[in-house]
Amino acid sequence: MSGFTPTWMIRATYDISPETLLQLGIKVVLTDLDNTLIAWNNPYGTTELKNWMLDLERVGIQLVVVSNNSHRRVKKAVAPLCLPFVSRALKPLPFGIKRAMRQYHVTPAQTVMVGDQLLTDVAAANASRVRSILVKPIVASDAWNTKINRFFEYFVMHGVKKAHPELTYRKEITINGRHN
Repeated sequence: MSGFTPTWMIRATYDISPETLLQLGIKVVLTDLDNTLIAWNNPYGTTELKNWMLDLERVGIQLVVVSNNSHRRVKKAVAPLCLPFVSRALKPLPFGIKRAMRQYHVTPAQTVMVGDQLLTDVAAANASRVRSILVKPIVASDAWNTKINRFFEYFVMHGVKKAHPELTYRKEITINGRHN
């Protein structure tokens, strides 16, 4: 289960404190797109998202979308947000995350991956030796292809929680690594 174990579990992407990330030495936040940054069926983002993006920018942390979607799909989705992105990331493989780290000249210790799926986002972060933040999906519904992952993820999450009962969804990150 170690390949699917997140560093932290936070209720929502927008609850991740930029100041805490800065204390952890994070310079780049990589984030999944659908159901992590924006609702998969609503590409415009929310006021909460825009405020969080401004807070990240204020403390000097770069936000980059790392998505398995096509270039065209990601470009269209992030256009209103003016965010850089890596498309066709091939998560759970580490290629997209490593490509983003090379592009922004950061080490795994300076990077965190935020996502709503253990089988893609967390697995890719762990394969890249990057800390990960698992968040709850923004909306309960998923695109058809994600529903398959969610089915298997249910069983994987059960194994992760059994091995790491301290991992629960929290309001904020703890500094000492995993949740207390």
